[in-house]
Amino acid sequence: MTMPPFTTYPARALSRGLCAIALATGIGVTVPGCGGNVTSTSSEPAFATAARPQINTLLADTMTSGAVVYVQSPNGDWLESFGTAVRGTNTPIPTTAHFRVGSVTKTWTGTVILQLVQEGKLSLSDPVSKYIANVPNGDEITIEQLLTMRSGLYNYSTSLAFNQTLDAQPGKVWTTTELLDIGFSQPVYFAPGAEFRYSNTNTVLLGLIIEQLTGMSAADAMKARLFAPLGLTDTFLPPQDDTSLPAPAPHGYQWGTNAETTNSEALSPERQAAAKDGTLQPTDVTSVNTSWAWTAGSGISTVKELAAYVQRMVGGGYLNADLQAQRLASCVSVEPSDPTAASYCLGLAKFGTFYGHTGEIPGFNTFMGYDPATKTTIVTWATTASAPDGHAPANEIARILMGELSKASEVPSEGRP
Repeated sequence: MTMPPFTTYPARALSRGLCAIALATGIGVTVPGCGGNVTSTSSEPAFATAARPQINTLLADTMTSGAVVYVQSPNGDWLESFGTAVRGTNTPIPTTAHFRVGSVTKTWTGTVILQLVQEGKLSLSDPVSKYIANVPNGDEITIEQLLTMRSGLYNYSTSLAFNQTLDAQPGKVWTTTELLDIGFSQPVYFAPGAEFRYSNTNTVLLGLIIEQLTGMSAADAMKARLFAPLGLTDTFLPPQDDTSLPAPAPHGYQWGTNAETTNSEALSPERQAAAKDGTLQPTDVTSVNTSWAWTAGSGISTVKELAAYVQRMVGGGYLNADLQAQRLASCVSVEPSDPTAASYCLGLAKFGTFYGHTGEIPGFNTFMGYDPATKTTIVTWATTASAPDGHAPANEIARILMGELSKASEVPSEGRP
């Protein structure tokens, strides 16, 4: 799927693959900075008034039952839920609802790994074989290449057999050994460092390295290092044997099966038509076990807590100034021939002037981004990973918001030419 000015990374990692590159940078959004902290006012920001009908239309067009939007910007703040928490009802979604963040989890993993680099417990140039045995090309793949998705390792979540198992056993508790066995059983895509190729196998390996070097579970390491310092109590990596969403939470839905969308998020034309005429209904996947995603994508959060996290991750506070600058400067386009393509960095992505990540996991789609120059935050999430035509609704909402914020930036402030 390609829709200027946003691009979807072509190598499938969605629904179970948690593709991070569903937005691109062609819009080149820059929101003007006003300095200081933004204070909410009783008047609604103009960008919210303009974006609301577009979001309602988008949700109807994509047959998405619900979404939540949160923006903090120099042009005003906006927090609002749309649609319903349960398909077929008029139950509103609380703006405090918990949701699955999908591949946003990768930024948690990447941030902890970089903290360990900062503490001298490992180096970006270390080979993965120093910590984990039997990784294909393990003596050549570096920690940095795992973080930047340039290892060449096969993405276990693109296996048809794996996806068939997800359909047949939605409650299965996956072990990391099972996931890596799938990832290691297939040929590598390319030599380490040669190209970009999104792979959840990379981030599962990084999760195991976190546990090895900290002596803690990955969940506890993330809590202690990332969430507790900010007082975030509703943001966490759930235990493998209980990945359920705490209340309040909406229901999440999936169009089609995991197997039929292994190679493309879009359903077949016939199935799309059936969705439109109502003969195909989505599956409620709220309670499926997401242990298969682990440190690559099983995280849970709330919209305000995710905003606080991304502000610190991008704006500074988790890493020292030098390593933080190195992280933000590490972004490389995922499609060098496409000027609109997003960039991928050390455990995060860049969309225009926003650093963050997207997340797609059965039942939920998330966008999280922060522009450090203007102190603008966008967090959106929706109750399906992708529409029947393959569009990711929360990513599309983020695009709408970026467009409206960009229009606001065209109004010059006093003293500017």
